[in-house]
Amino acid sequence: WGKMDEVIRRLEAARAEGLTITADMYPYPASATGLDAIMPGWVREGGFDAWRERLMDPAVRRRLKAEWRARGGAFVGPGGPEGVLLAGFRQDSLKQYTGKRLSEVAVLRGTSPEDTAMDLVIADRSRIDCVYFTMSEDNLRKQIVLPWVSFDSDAASMAPEGIFLRGNPHPRAYGTFARVLAKYVRTDSVLTLPDAIRKLTSLAAKNLNIPRRGTLA
Repeated sequence: WGKMDEVIRRLEAARAEGLTITADMYPYPASATGLDAIMPGWVREGGFDAWRERLMDPAVRRRLKAEWRARGGAFVGPGGPEGVLLAGFRQDSLKQYTGKRLSEVAVLRGTSPEDTAMDLVIADRSRIDCVYFTMSEDNLRKQIVLPWVSFDSDAASMAPEGIFLRGNPHPRAYGTFARVLAKYVRTDSVLTLPDAIRKLTSLAAKNLNIPRRGTLA
């Protein structure tokens, strides 16, 4: 979290030298990926089937738990198991856990958070979609005001019907652009409305070299 000022300084220096550097972001203090993100490369090597098979090996499980606990128990970042929201399962028998924190599911299943994470991957036969609450709101505000930063959802395109309704995607999938205007313009006054609109439209189109998009002229 403490490195953002230096990141910005380096990028501004490169831009001042004439390099065309831009960035985009979504306006939430949480990321989204799978439970594979908390597991080291050695246990995932060889693809999902090999990974799943290793997680069923008691010796591998002991090694993995030892590595996690060596980090002070925060094996999924500053938020710990409370900071991991389980967002998507394949197996109907596990969908009851959708929208619950890893810490909650561990209590419900009567197992440690570490064992719960491994057991869920095995049972669901997937990496399991997750939301991780590990980011800094202060850093978001520093990024949002940079004139060369535009906004994106960083999410897949999902239909609001059928099987898509059985998951619990990151709010950014539907709410990114509304949140910019509602929170950072209207409520918090971090951005002016014209600047927010520029970052949501013409700046993104310019950065991607998309002609005849992003402005009304």
